[in-house]
Amino acid sequence: MRPTSLSTLVVAGLAMAAVSWLAISRFYGDFPSIPWLPGITLLALAGLELAAGVNTKNRLDRRPGTEPVDPLLVARYLVLAKASSLAAALFTGLYAGISVWLLTEQGRLAEAQNDLVPAVVGTVGGLTLVAAALFLERACRVPAPPSGDSKQGQGAEPDAQEEAGA
Repeated sequence: MRPTSLSTLVVAGLAMAAVSWLAISRFYGDFPSIPWLPGITLLALAGLELAAGVNTKNRLDRRPGTEPVDPLLVARYLVLAKASSLAAALFTGLYAGISVWLLTEQGRLAEAQNDLVPAVVGTVGGLTLVAAALFLERACRVPAPPSGDSKQGQGAEPDAQEEAGA
């Protein structure tokens, strides 16, 4: 599995920001007020993923007082991190597009001021979740073997490749 590409997340976020800008500019009067709960939920998920990342990193590094980590749990965390980083990038774009539009409409629409703060919280929550998900993904990487054990655990294939190349 490849690491999540930062460019993929940026493109997804920018595309969603453009779509949300168009939708909010066209249908703002038809939307209900922007709720606080999604932004707060994104922040809470970021906290959970950050805690999981710190715990996983400590367990993979075999820090004193930690139990060995279950490889299946690490795989599940990795899938969670990859999925939530993309979803968070989309939410960040959604809330960023809305926030920018609301900033431009503050003088003309009275309700824009009330909706701006929850939209900014959603943007910050999305950015925080992207960062936490990328940290969790990075924490799931298996550490490099100690320098004295460089051949141990690699099997016979590298030796066979060295002999074939010589």
